[in-house]
Amino acid sequence: MPGITARSCGALTHGGHLGAARRLFPGAPEPWLDLSTGINPLPYPMPPLPPDCITRLPEPEAVTRLEGVAAAAYGVSDPACVVAAPGTQILINLLPRLWALPDIAILGPTYAEHAHAWALAGSRVHAVTDPAALDACRGAALCNPNNPDGRRTAPAELVALADRIAARGGLLVVDEAFMDLEGPGLSLAGALPHPALIVLRSFGKTYGLAGLRLGFALAAPDRADAIRAALGPWAVSGPAIAAGMAALADRRWRDATAARLASDVAVLDALLTEAGMTVIGGTNLFRLAETERAEEVFSRLGRAGIMARRFEDQPHWLRFGLPANEPEFSRLRAALRRH
Repeated sequence: MPGITARSCGALTHGGHLGAARRLFPGAPEPWLDLSTGINPLPYPMPPLPPDCITRLPEPEAVTRLEGVAAAAYGVSDPACVVAAPGTQILINLLPRLWALPDIAILGPTYAEHAHAWALAGSRVHAVTDPAALDACRGAALCNPNNPDGRRTAPAELVALADRIAARGGLLVVDEAFMDLEGPGLSLAGALPHPALIVLRSFGKTYGLAGLRLGFALAAPDRADAIRAALGPWAVSGPAIAAGMAALADRRWRDATAARLASDVAVLDALLTEAGMTVIGGTNLFRLAETERAEEVFSRLGRAGIMARRFEDQPHWLRFGLPANEPEFSRLRAALRRH
């Protein structure tokens, strides 16, 4: 298995960097249409914020209530298993420092920050493409569904893997950042508490409120307590608590949004196929397309003020987030047709 070290993990590139896009395509029209992220283009309607959620430090009881609402939304039986955090990225960086592992297998290609964080913490990281190879190390990590190709791994397989990892005192991290808008039955939240399992859930992607910085770790209470202590007091802002409480309790909005996005995904798939690309995977928040003309398409879109996500190690891939409405779909369609 190829190893990844801290030295080999340089600065990582991500979607959503409009400043870099403007520098790359200085003549592009404004405003930019950013399709480089997997963030819901249909944001949850923010509730009115009480003034004291900005003027006062958050009360510990408010965070506890938020974690209880999140437990119900995610299907976790014990709210003590839920830790609110200022986004899942900080959790990805924190876990390797709390639970040192000599080696960890990461199922890829996937979100590169997982390998980056474990390598920086001193673990030997093995990038694997076969799920069976996740059993080869003390720890394992994967995204389910996966970013960027939407690969799904059956929960029963992951629970069995977690059992084997627990027997050797290891850790299984499952990043469910794109889980909320999937159908039922894929999440591992219901397997908690499990001694070797930590599940990460993103709030900002699902609810289109990424700037609030809110996410959750789901883990057995002893691990949850360790994460909570490492984050320290007031880790989650008052506005994030207020928005999280409202949005996570709103099952009707989530169901309606999932149905709307599934319909939009079908439109996007047809549009990309019509443009000569092959859709090879994705979720209800993004699609991955393959074409030998990926660099040409990326540049054409950039000159039109549309940002897609490209991959240095997969030069034939482009990932597209969902346009928010028909004018944005029309803008993308016109740019793809332009020669």
